[in-house]
Amino acid sequence: MSSKENVAINQLFERLECRYALRVLWALRDGHPQTFRLLQDSVGGITPNTLNTRIKEMREAGLINHGSDGYIVTPSGTDLLKRLSDVQAFANRWVAARAKK
Repeated sequence: MSSKENVAINQLFERLECRYALRVLWALRDGHPQTFRLLQDSVGGITPNTLNTRIKEMREAGLINHGSDGYIVTPSGTDLLKRLSDVQAFANRWVAARAKK
């Protein structure tokens, strides 16, 4: 991996490693807009202040946006979520394998 690629992946991981960042993105994966309150309920356990911070960061990253009906994933966010769906499949297999032990 080139140093340019390392910088890119490190920047993405830095953004996604923030507490609740992936949960916010994941909560919007169905493509339906969510109001602040609905998004807070969907994420679960997140304070309004933290949610505001994550929304701001995800908007700056171009992963979510706010429209007339609420927050929604951008095309870039949708692309990332498609790639993260592979992680969901892996997680399901991983949990099933660990349960057999």
